[in-house]
Amino acid sequence: MGAGGLGGGAGATGAGGAGTGSTGALGSGAGGSGGAGASGTSGSGAGGSGDGSGGSGSPSPRKFVGNITTNGALRDDFIQYWDQITPEIEGKWTSIESSRGVRDWSRLDAVYKYAQDNDIPFMQYNFVWGATPPSWLGRLTAEEQRQAVRDWMQAFCERYPDTEYIIVVNEPPPHTTPAFKNAIGGDGESGHDWIVNSFKWARELCPGSTLILNDYNNIEYESEHERFVELVETLLDAGAPIDALGAEAHDAYKFETSTVKGYIDGLAATGLPVYITEYDIGLSDDDAQRQVMEEQLTMFYNHSAVKGITLWGYVVGSTWRDNTGLLHPDGTLRPAMAWLMDFLDRGE
Repeated sequence: MGAGGLGGGAGATGAGGAGTGSTGALGSGAGGSGGAGASGTSGSGAGGSGDGSGGSGSPSPRKFVGNITTNGALRDDFIQYWDQITPEIEGKWTSIESSRGVRDWSRLDAVYKYAQDNDIPFMQYNFVWGATPPSWLGRLTAEEQRQAVRDWMQAFCERYPDTEYIIVVNEPPPHTTPAFKNAIGGDGESGHDWIVNSFKWARELCPGSTLILNDYNNIEYESEHERFVELVETLLDAGAPIDALGAEAHDAYKFETSTVKGYIDGLAATGLPVYITEYDIGLSDDDAQRQVMEEQLTMFYNHSAVKGITLWGYVVGSTWRDNTGLLHPDGTLRPAMAWLMDFLDRGE
């Protein structure tokens, strides 16, 4: 997770990319349009072979290539470049509910409405994350904590009923564990009943959304990949209604593209689709960044299991990680961005 980005863009049926193994920007994937929003406040590694798995040859349904809000705001230029939006910080529980029952939705309303107005998918980030619980939650009893989690989910789902994608649990153990996990199921029989319950509640309250389990390092490092796949299989066996898997992919640029693809294949072997949720390329050298973008983005786009790609920021100087920006503040595109816009037939 981190900083940078915004929403919007045109369809992803553009000109074929130049990357090795590319079959053009036509691959298959999940798309969708935004829902109805409301506003107001209520008392919230370089290199690699670049081999793709081959697109379907059909642009419908479209496979999105989106981004996030920039410094908590929507940039006017974003719809020119992107066709999906994730709120970087505006959708976090702690950003909305500063004290129990007092929620300021105004910033998230704006992002949701932007998605609706521009007919692009909206991805909620996130419901349950061990790293950022509201500070007041720890002062409640276990039963009150459980009810507070359900109230948070219910309030979101009622306000944004047409949300296409929800990261229900972000960065599960061993990366982060909520201090309130015992209040929402604890370990239980599965060893992760709190995650199972989180997904069951999300399905109950947001029945039309695609529910995602999101993590980092799961398409870069073997031990992390194997651990994540084992967790997914355990959760599915326990009845968790997980619809898709999220791969943040922050370190993917450090590895051969063929290695990253192999781990995506491993995620797909669970039977679930994959979303690249936080991609960036932290390289200061323009040519090196462009090469990685060409190889890896082409692979992501043409991989049959990858249904959408979200980059984690795009404005130089306003991204979470150094050297990941793609667009200079004066509007000049770094070569990686220029290649990507050509690949997607966007940006004019």
